[in-house]
Amino acid sequence: MWNYKTPGIPDEEFERTEKVPITKEEVRTIQISKARLKPGQTVYDIGCGSGSISVESALQVESSGKVLAIDYDQNAVDLTKKNAKKFGISNISAIFGNAKEEISKLEDADVIFVGGTGADTKEIVELAENKLKSRGRIVIGIILIETLYSVLQVLDKLQFEAVDITQVTISKSRKTTTGTMMLARNPVTIISATKI
Repeated sequence: MWNYKTPGIPDEEFERTEKVPITKEEVRTIQISKARLKPGQTVYDIGCGSGSISVESALQVESSGKVLAIDYDQNAVDLTKKNAKKFGISNISAIFGNAKEEISKLEDADVIFVGGTGADTKEIVELAENKLKSRGRIVIGIILIETLYSVLQVLDKLQFEAVDITQVTISKSRKTTTGTMMLARNPVTIISATKI
């Protein structure tokens, strides 16, 4: 279905439902690049939503790797499975449950994506650190300033290195009756770091 090695599957290619969020194409592309994925790796996608990060990660880690996608919304889990099937991907396991309870049951990860977690992002990062292999990468997508502040504090406390903060503001074109206009999307802050 997606015949390219580069990330950036257009949003409209994914199955969507109104109540399940998607990490938008351009933000997803940056997050995937910050993860530095390689074939054979084990990846968590915490707060998987529509599964767009899971699908793109699964393509990068290839059939020798795996993606463990977690969400507390059954609709999101179902949608992630549906998108995996649509793209012909068999190395995604979609898990229904609260990430704070599920993380401890999982095998260790090379890369952990954290997004869509709401008020408990800080706690999830702390739990994820215990499951991240040495030199593993964590990539966190954040919208709220308060979450950004708390995550930076916990990354410092846990002594992650190479902490990178990138804020992305994307505008997309839309045709109008008189021409084309650019519509801005909400800014997203992407934090990436390496476990010592």
